[in-house]
Amino acid sequence: MSNAFDLTGKVALVTGGSRGLGREMALGFARAGADVAIASRKLEGCEAAAAEVKAIGRRALPHACHVGKWDELPGLVDAVYKEFGRLDVLINNAGMSPLYPSLEEVTEELFDKVIAVNLKGPFRLAALAGSRMAKADGGAILNIASTAAVRPSPGAEPYGAAKAGLNALTRSLAFAYGPKVRVNCIMAGPFFTDVSRHWDMEAFKERAATTLALKRGGDPSEIVGAALYLCSDAASFTTGAVLAVDGGSY
Repeated sequence: MSNAFDLTGKVALVTGGSRGLGREMALGFARAGADVAIASRKLEGCEAAAAEVKAIGRRALPHACHVGKWDELPGLVDAVYKEFGRLDVLINNAGMSPLYPSLEEVTEELFDKVIAVNLKGPFRLAALAGSRMAKADGGAILNIASTAAVRPSPGAEPYGAAKAGLNALTRSLAFAYGPKVRVNCIMAGPFFTDVSRHWDMEAFKERAATTLALKRGGDPSEIVGAALYLCSDAASFTTGAVLAVDGGSY
């Protein structure tokens, strides 16, 4: 069964791959044998994560790209194919959820940016990569959503709406690109990434004690097992699934 999780000879593209959950998945996939393309807005961050992948012994491609900008995405996919000659796994991980003082003060610009990064970009990348995967050897697409998609998200309403759309896209794209391409989604709960530095940690611990079965937030490395499962042959009969990895959120 261990061979089912082996990604040797595969190529994975991880957006938002320079830090947080994306970085952990990039490194986890490299340890499983994959070569990895890492995309993020800042090239230096991509290069740092790529150096970590190379230290594991895998090839890596750092590529600066803003996922929310439609016209930049074909160049990202083309760069991966130029470097590696193939793409087997796409992880739509890049996301953003800026703070705002009140709902009536949410500007159209802020709303559009949140939708662009969390929903429009993943759709475009999935279409670009999925169509090429389907014409070749197939592959896997993994969307990273949030429990904000299905639970009240005060202070993050546009973000929750965008992630709910990503859940819906997951199911539709599974049919659009099946049977050769599987499309799944991880609905992530609270992880201690860079964003968590801005949390009121005492208030979070108090909430976690009653709203999370595990009574704690997740370490970013704890998303890797679920991601590896959904993108490997271990999940060969799993598509259109939305898997909660959230510590048992109530």
